[in-house]
Amino acid sequence: MNHSFTLPADFWQKSEHFIELLLNYNKTHNITGAKTKEAAIRNIEDSIFPLAYLETSHMSKAIDIGTGAGFPGFLLALALPHIHFTLFEPIAKKSAFLHFAKTALSTKNIDISTNRVEKVVPFKVDLISSRAVTNTKMLIRLCHNFIQDETILLFYKGELVNEEIEGLQNCEIYPNGKRHYLIMKGPYAN
Repeated sequence: MNHSFTLPADFWQKSEHFIELLLNYNKTHNITGAKTKEAAIRNIEDSIFPLAYLETSHMSKAIDIGTGAGFPGFLLALALPHIHFTLFEPIAKKSAFLHFAKTALSTKNIDISTNRVEKVVPFKVDLISSRAVTNTKMLIRLCHNFIQDETILLFYKGELVNEEIEGLQNCEIYPNGKRHYLIMKGPYAN
């Protein structure tokens, strides 16, 4: 199902600022493979691409597992200012960058947790996103305490997505080149 989605008016301005911060920070701390503005823009476009397939108007809380340098969680938060995002990033230098970017961009709808998602007291969320962390079934196990009946999972997967979802249900896959956006609505298991 394709929903019309409009980015906030300041999205690309904030994204440009985010790219500057990221590329400068990355020179010293090496937190992402995106070493150029073009590579960072590709990561931003990848982060927001699946929003065309998500109905987000009813959502108020989300988590992103293994946010890394901010993809996709930080960019989803910029694109969806009505949703409060908690970004889980256990690697301290990446988490430190996320704190720095949050402050520099005055982003109010983001909290950063320098923890693994499975080590945190769970809370109710409407959306769980993750990119390049682990396989789908393991991701579901890691965050299962956050999943309620209405929770939507948005996982950014590669070309093995069909193998990863064997035995799962309520899965929709939206391909874009080699990227496959997996959107799951509970219940997931047979």
